[in-house]
Amino acid sequence: MMPTQPCSPPDDRKHRVLILKMGYSETLDPDTSGVVSLGDILRATVVLHAFPPDKYEVTWLVDQKGVDLLKGNPYIHRILTVNPFTPFHLMSDWFDMVVNFEKDPGICAMVDKISAWRRYGFRFDHVTHEAHAYDNSDQALSMSKSTSFKRQQTKSWSTMLYEMIGHQYDNKPYILGYQPKSQEIYDIGLNHQVGGKFPIKRWPDPNWQQLHDALAGEYSFSWQQGMDNIESYIEWINSCRLLVTNDSLGLHIALALGKKIVALFGPTKASEVDECDCMIKLKPDIDWECIPCLAASCHKPEGLCMEHISQDSVIEAVKKLLSPH
Repeated sequence: MMPTQPCSPPDDRKHRVLILKMGYSETLDPDTSGVVSLGDILRATVVLHAFPPDKYEVTWLVDQKGVDLLKGNPYIHRILTVNPFTPFHLMSDWFDMVVNFEKDPGICAMVDKISAWRRYGFRFDHVTHEAHAYDNSDQALSMSKSTSFKRQQTKSWSTMLYEMIGHQYDNKPYILGYQPKSQEIYDIGLNHQVGGKFPIKRWPDPNWQQLHDALAGEYSFSWQQGMDNIESYIEWINSCRLLVTNDSLGLHIALALGKKIVALFGPTKASEVDECDCMIKLKPDIDWECIPCLAASCHKPEGLCMEHISQDSVIEAVKKLLSPH
């Protein structure tokens, strides 16, 4: 039996919102690995602007690995972590609104049993036993199921998330909970590593070293630090004036901190990251039909597309962003 839904909330109290973004499935990607994506969690914080704390009381369900990205966030009233008892906790509660950004069928089935007045994102289909879409989320679900459909889209990730909750995106940034205390002491940070889920997003190691050697006499450098601790990682990024980065968590942290960024894209879509004056996006200087392939591995005999982002283009972008004029 489905729980009784609450009445429409009165206007004289804060509306209770539940957001489910544990990081298990990337919202707009056909990902079923179950590996926690910290970048996906951070990117989802952009929707919090639609729920200002003076009007909404937000509960966010996240995997324990993502807590450090959310704790201290002024838009989040309560953080819940995933454990065997979480479903019983949530099904005994009630909310004015539930936003589910996870596509796992089991999570969707649990979400459908939570008492709520309005629902957004993904739900459980009792016929196919798969994730289905609530109103406004059909396009997002199609993108996550079809690589060819996703490659044709030009909307940013933030725009798509806002459409899923029935709002219009107005270029708001991600919201970090942790506020770094470090000062800018390096001109350039080299964010050269990527997560294990999509290793082909990485610009090759020799290119990073050559970039360092080419600019070392002109700028101060720091190689990527703090990867074993989110707060330390944020502190390191904040200590750099500019970040040269693959498409990774570091890119999104740098955007949240308002840093200058040279972002390197190949197998992933550059258009999914919003444009801003502080960032220059670079892509391979080749005409391969497979770019962006959106794949986790590559078997082309010609090598990886990331090898074709030229050293000169990165140097030019760095100098342009760091120029005092």
